[in-house]
Amino acid sequence: MATFRLVVRRLLSSTPLLFLVSALTFVLVSLVPGDPARTIVGQHATVEQYETVRRQLGLDEPLPVQYWHWLVRVFHGDLGTSLFSGEPVTSVLNNRLPVSLSLITAGTVVSGVLGVLLGLLSARRGGLLVKAVDVLALVGLAVPAFWFALVLIAVGAVRLRWFPVTGYVPLADDPVGWGRSLVLPVLSLSLSAVAIIAKQTRDSVLDTFGRDFIRVMQANGFSRRSILYRHVLRNAALPLVTVLGVVLVSLLAAAVFVETVFAMPGLGSLTQQATVQHDIPVIQGAVLYITILVVLVNLSVDLAYGRLDPRVRAA
Repeated sequence: MATFRLVVRRLLSSTPLLFLVSALTFVLVSLVPGDPARTIVGQHATVEQYETVRRQLGLDEPLPVQYWHWLVRVFHGDLGTSLFSGEPVTSVLNNRLPVSLSLITAGTVVSGVLGVLLGLLSARRGGLLVKAVDVLALVGLAVPAFWFALVLIAVGAVRLRWFPVTGYVPLADDPVGWGRSLVLPVLSLSLSAVAIIAKQTRDSVLDTFGRDFIRVMQANGFSRRSILYRHVLRNAALPLVTVLGVVLVSLLAAAVFVETVFAMPGLGSLTQQATVQHDIPVIQGAVLYITILVVLVNLSVDLAYGRLDPRVRAA
């Protein structure tokens, strides 16, 4: 029951965020140079043709009216129609969503597993591994994901020819091809995340090892392995869960560049293309989807906190 109340409370508190983000996106898109009506009719169309298209698209109405009409359609489950393809925005986004979810989920898993392993190893052994984690964190934060993606393409796809250069293979069509198509994008997406998680894991484990109750357990003869896996990791997991949530949200942003570099048909590349075309319904729908993903990530972090720390459930 406490978990259910936590979920309901978090979802209700996130509702104003959805309104705020959608309204802000609507305003910002209207400020972007370009006119979708002019793009559709071309530069040589007459004024009458241009005005007709503007009326058909509803672009002749004031911006608050346009947003209100869009909001009413959203409450009816309709995100509108793409101005250029003519397809329903919901269908366009649903076709792209599995690509982005595959990329982000795989990136999160790889980042979490490698980051935690590196952090634990450096915390247990110290020495050279500590310096290596610090260097990795510095490189991961300094190197842009798109630049690392180009390096991986040059080495892994062009020189070694182990993986495809671009594209995406659906999981249902070819599981092996799906995995191969994700290797380079996931690696390029995970570099900075692995560095951040490794450093946070090491620092959290070392901080927990320095607490009084750990010293008491060591004085009573508990083995280091038992202390590490049964007590230290549970206490160190709280700040690590927060970092994982932040990393997952950052992967959503980095996926825009990675999908563009690897020509993957996901939400990120769709948003970039729709912005260039000034396709307002697609942009609004993509931002709404991404915002919902962020809300779900934050909700997952809260639930994980509640699982690890009962005081959160009672709050």
